[in-house]
This record gives sequence, structure tokens and C-alpha cells, in this order.
Amino acid sequence: MRNLFPFAIGAAICLSACQNKPTETTTTTTITTTVSEADKAFNDWKDNVFMDSLWANNPTWASSQGYHKYDAVLPIPDEENVKSQLAFADWTEAKLKSINYDQLSDVNKTDYKLLENSVASTRFYENIFRERDWNPAIFNVGDALDYVINNNPAPLDEKLKNISSRLASVPAFYEAAKKDIRQPTREHTKLAIMQTDGLLYFFTDVFPDSLKASGLSAADKKAFEDNATAAKKAIQGYATWLKELQKGFNGENARSFAIGKELYGKKFNYDIQCGISADQMYQKALDRKAVLHSDMYALTTQLWPKYLKDKPMPKDTLAAIRAMIDKLSEKHCKRDSFMATIERQLPELVAFINEKKLITLDPTKPLKVRKTPEYMAGVAGASINSPGPYDKDGNTYYNVTPLTNYTPEKAESYLREYNDYVLQILNIHEAIPGHYVQLIYSNRNPSMIKTIFGNGAMIEGWACYVERMMIEAGYHQSPEMQLFYDKWNLREVCNFLLDYNIHANNWSKDQVMDLLVKEGFQQSAEAEEKYKRATLSQVQLASYFSGQTEIFELRDEMKKKLGDKFDLKAFHEQFLSYGSAPVKEIRALMVK
Repeated sequence: MRNLFPFAIGAAICLSACQNKPTETTTTTTITTTVSEADKAFNDWKDNVFMDSLWANNPTWASSQGYHKYDAVLPIPDEENVKSQLAFADWTEAKLKSINYDQLSDVNKTDYKLLENSVASTRFYENIFRERDWNPAIFNVGDALDYVINNNPAPLDEKLKNISSRLASVPAFYEAAKKDIRQPTREHTKLAIMQTDGLLYFFTDVFPDSLKASGLSAADKKAFEDNATAAKKAIQGYATWLKELQKGFNGENARSFAIGKELYGKKFNYDIQCGISADQMYQKALDRKAVLHSDMYALTTQLWPKYLKDKPMPKDTLAAIRAMIDKLSEKHCKRDSFMATIERQLPELVAFINEKKLITLDPTKPLKVRKTPEYMAGVAGASINSPGPYDKDGNTYYNVTPLTNYTPEKAESYLREYNDYVLQILNIHEAIPGHYVQLIYSNRNPSMIKTIFGNGAMIEGWACYVERMMIEAGYHQSPEMQLFYDKWNLREVCNFLLDYNIHANNWSKDQVMDLLVKEGFQQSAEAEEKYKRATLSQVQLASYFSGQTEIFELRDEMKKKLGDKFDLKAFHEQFLSYGSAPVKEIRALMVK
């Protein structure tokens, strides 16, 4: 997640400490090196000067990536920090312009392009998109606390001192947040209230036990408790302020969550980085939807005599597909065993991948299934929290939202959506060999730039790509599983269609629900959650289809190029070896 509030360091200090310096060169008559002087200069700058400056400017982001030098600092979201962020972008751009791009290696050319996009993206987000004006939910100190206490291998006392320092800045953080918010949306305000209330669990369930187990002095414990008390009061005050703000909403002072076609197109270019426009990818999504509907009808015709032979098959193709899906969706786990079922399926995925030799897995990297933390709730039902590149031995968490707070009717609808077939595809996507595996490979990449500035479309695209790849390899292959894979893939296509249409074409909720329920065959509860998610984010839902489309096109291109020499495992491992770079940049390295 992008950190919107960099730590303010004086522009003069930053720029004077990070000035470009002449690169020393050494020549020899006996050894010839393939590393250009441009590569040497670029490597030295990006690996040393740039990275620490980046983290000094973004301490919360640094903590999430396992870089704990600035764990004691909580950035304050005021105008000075915005200026600092823009100054850092200017400084980065000046350095890039001093580098001879044509003399860089292919790997460094990719890093150069990622940094170039980061500069342009920063200016877009801070000067044009300005989410801080209308999204109160971005003002959330949860990550700033969680990544220090749970993901830092340092001694407990050291972590508590850093957290105490961050807690001391929480009151100023939320005072600045109130000044930033100018015309919030109803949807983001509601989310902010829920997540802000969720922050209180740190003060009830985390900090008391940690303090009790620590060896802090009486004075340090007192300081921690005082800072925690003030921070808790500020968090509760922010929640109260938001609730009062919510009461006053009317047609004039609440902004629409839809960002409009122009902003959507620009955000798509910066976030997806796929080489074609949002409009062009939208047309690909429409074409894929038609293909999937045709395939699903053929499978329904094949399965009808087995499951619904006593009922006439509807002439309406979508109605027939829906009837078959509804019948097969009756097979699902019980409400109370949802998380346990996920845990049981993971070893089966590992065994299949090893047997088929699809990709090399790392048994030393643990994956822990856990209940989604309260401060992260309200957006996605399942997600992965991976350790950063500086904390490669840290835990990877598979966050699962239990169904304990659902009504019986909503829980049944949700479980029918995540039935026995779909739940396996979900685990492929989120865990093995999806996000969990890809992020392990990404952390191995020697280029910190590719790891840090990971491309969301590549990351989500890989997780979607392996769903189909696993089915192709024979994982639980059957007409039933193929039907539900097609349904799941249709969901990813619909993610793009609903996201684009909501933000660019001003679609109503009724139009979205018609797409998801009638054409996407989703359960009403799942469709409601997806609509809610689309009102709270922009473009991210487009990354699934965009990324997988590019990966499949690359795989087809490599098959055509290599012919009989094409090896699927080798393709996977080479593709992932380039880190979380945009697929178009990976393609440039693989297809020469």
C-alpha cells in the first residue's frame, strides 16, 4: 500500500546529502568488465543513497518493508510533508536525467523506468488526485503500529520504545488529518469510522500484554502509557469527529466516490503500466466475457444430465448456466469451519505443485492463516501480508475474515459463492502458487527497486494466471471445476468492467448488480461486497484482468518463440526472477 504521508525532512538537507557525485573509474589492461560506468553510478546511487533517502521520507512504508531504521518516526500528514514528497520526486528526476539510459544494462533500464514512473505518479497523486482531500480512511496509523510490534525481529523493549515514539505523534497526526479533509465521500467516511474504531484493539489486546512482558524501566513504561493514553484519546476523537461529519452529509457537501473518466484513465496508466489504455483493455475484457459465457454454456450442457436431468434446460443460456452453478454451489463447507478448511487445503496445493514440477517452492518460508486484523477489515475477505525485502525471514500471513458477524442468510450466500470448488481457486490465488509464492520470489530479486516499487497488475496478474495454469496442469480437473474456474475468471473480468463503468461511465448500483449477478453469476452478498469495494478504490480492481492478460500473451509469445524447447517451470521461474516489475518490462527482458 502506498504511503501517502512521507516524513518531513528539510529539502535542503535531503538535496545536499544526496547530491550527485562524480563516479571514480578504474581501468585495467588485463580485465574487461561488461558493467558500464553508467551502471556502476546508477547501482551505487540507487542501492545506497536513494534507498535510505526514500525510507527517511516514508518511515511507515519502510517499516512495512522490513527496514526498521525509522521505526520511531510517524509522519504527520500536513502540507510540509506534501512539499517534501514533491521535492524528493524532483531530486529523483534530476538524478535520472544525469544517467545515460542507453548505456544501462537491461535490468537497470527496468529500474530506471520504474523510478521514472514513480516520479510522475507522485506528482499525479499529490497535485491532481489529492486523495487526502476526500478519503478519511487513508489516515490510519494501524500499519505504523502493527509492522513495528509484529514484523520487527528486534528485542521487545526496543520495539516498544519505537512504538512509544510513534504514539507520541498520533495526536498531531489526527489533528493534521482533520485539516486535510475538505470534501469527503460518504463511503470513505463510513470505512474510516469502522477502521478507526478497530484501532482500539492495540490498546486493549496488544499493548498491555507487551508492556507486562517487557523489561522496560518504570520511567519508560510510564512514558509509553502516557503516550498510549494520549494516542487512544486522539483516535477516539477522530472517530467522533468523523461521526459528526457523517451526520451533516447532504447532496452538496459530500463528494461522489466516482473519480470520472479522465482521472481514471490517468490513474490506470500510472498504476497498471501495461502499454495500452484503459479503453483498449476494457474492450479486451468485453471480448473475454463473451468467450467465457460460450464455454460455460457448453459445460452446462455437458453437466445437465448428471445433476438436473429431471428439469428442462432453460433456453436462455445465462439462465441455464445460473441453474447449474446454483446446484453445484450447494456443496460448501460449514460456516464455523471456513478458516479451518482453508488451512487444510494448503498442503494439498504444495504436494500437487511439487509432483507436477510447476515451480520451485521454498519450504523454509512459513505461511500462517490468521483472522484479518480489525484495523484492516471492511475491504477484502481474504488477503496476504508478506514480509518486506529487509525482513525476508518474517512471517507471511494469510488474512481470512471469519463469518462470525454475518447473519445466517448472508453467511449461506457467502459460502455458496466460496463453495468447495471456488475455495480451492481462492487458495491458489491468495496463497500457493499465487501471492505467497510470487512475493517470496520478488524478495529474492537483487534489485530492491523492483521489490519496493512492485507493480500491482503484475502481482495480481500472476495470482490470476496461476489459477488457470493449475487447472490446465490437472489440479482437480473436471467439468465442474472448469465451470467454476470460468466463473471465477469471469469474476476477474467483471472486476475490470464494474470498476471502469462505475468510475468512468457513472454506472448505478443497479447496473453493477445486474452485471455481477445476472452476467457474472455471483451471489448477492458477494456482489454487494464487490460493489462496496469498487466505491472505496479505483483501478485496483482492473489490475487482475490486465495483469493476467499480459502474462498469457507473453507465455504464448514464448511458446511460439521456443517451440519444443519451451518449459513451463523454466518460464515461471524466469518470469518471477525479475521481481514485481510491470509485465511489459519483463517481456522486454525475456523476448529479445
